Amino acid sequence: MSLALIWIISLASIALMLVRPRGIAEWVWIVGGAVLLVATHLLPPGAALHAIHEGVDVCLFLTGMMILAELAREEGVFNWVADVAVRHARGSASRLFLWVYLAGTVVTVLLSNDATAVVLTPAVLAAVRRAKVEPRPHLLACALIANAASFVLPIANPANLVVYGANMPPLGQWMRMFLLPSVASIVATFVCLRLLSRKALAGEAAPVTEPYRLEAAGWLALAGIGIAAAALLVSSALDIPLGAPTFGAGVLALLLVATRDRNSPKMAVRNVAWSVLPLVAGLFMIVEALNRAGLMGLMKTGLTWLAAAPDGIAKFAGGFGIGLLSNVMNNLPAGLAAGTALRQMGQHGLLAHAVLIGVDLGPNLSVTGSLATILWLIALRREGAEITGWEFLKIGVVAMPVALGLALLALR
Repeated sequence: MSLALIWIISLASIALMLVRPRGIAEWVWIVGGAVLLVATHLLPPGAALHAIHEGVDVCLFLTGMMILAELAREEGVFNWVADVAVRHARGSASRLFLWVYLAGTVVTVLLSNDATAVVLTPAVLAAVRRAKVEPRPHLLACALIANAASFVLPIANPANLVVYGANMPPLGQWMRMFLLPSVASIVATFVCLRLLSRKALAGEAAPVTEPYRLEAAGWLALAGIGIAAAALLVSSALDIPLGAPTFGAGVLALLLVATRDRNSPKMAVRNVAWSVLPLVAGLFMIVEALNRAGLMGLMKTGLTWLAAAPDGIAKFAGGFGIGLLSNVMNNLPAGLAAGTALRQMGQHGLLAHAVLIGVDLGPNLSVTGSLATILWLIALRREGAEITGWEFLKIGVVAMPVALGLALLALR
């Protein structure tokens, strides 16, 4: 009976997080479910604390990124980026879309998919408002490329950290494994989104009349983002956890900007979406409870069967299976469970690589799929914009299977 209750409480919490009845924030449902599990002794306090400890690195990573994003907002970096993008579009909505997609690819690769959701989305929204074009294709590009490019490098997605854990492949080996699948994923996602949005991208973009000038504090905020990118690349090459360097880059950026504008860092810290941190901690606790209730056993059974199957069947079934599961329960819990099961099984080969691609790319099917997409939705709501789950699904039901299939086909 207690195992059934764990499943009911956990899955209900995740479902309510994704549906958000009455507009109640995502973190309320997840934290509420996690607290209920502990209060009813379904999850021992020691196990809950262990789960929270496991999520500390992800929380530090997100905190650093959110600080950088808020600093950039306060100092007009987003307006400056919007101005640059609109100028390069030269009056074409489709050309602006291309620049947004390329920018999203670079930000995801160097700063992570969560940075694309948190940092780039407000800049893109500022750009489309400045250009007076249909915003949906450009905003959807932020969400889709955040997942499509999230396995170019290990740092491109925190989910990569939870899937591989301490068994993260060296950077050179990673590139040999995932470069071709990443290129296939990025190109296929672009083509699908471009074709499905061709009517919306047929219009013209309004010309820029007066250039936006970035002040000294803005350049310092931008430098902080550059420092974060460099720190992430070095940390990845040296196999150092990414949370502390990212958090350190955020704090350094606060100090740098404070030399020019003392009020801006205070406003940035105040405006950070701190609710994301209890959301992540709650998800880690719920996964711990589900693992104790049999999720790990189910995951091991399925992965053991796939490990014995021919490589072609294993990689497609594993990739699509975990990709679909990620849309049901979010890719952070799914990746945590699958990664733990793979490590306990000693699986580090083709099946593990296919599972990672499924965890990263599968969430492009729906808004329920990944933490990055949830952050993207939160960023849109903060800016007074919104894209419905149905609008996302109409694109995702085409883009995700095509991109995932081609990426898995390119995986060797």
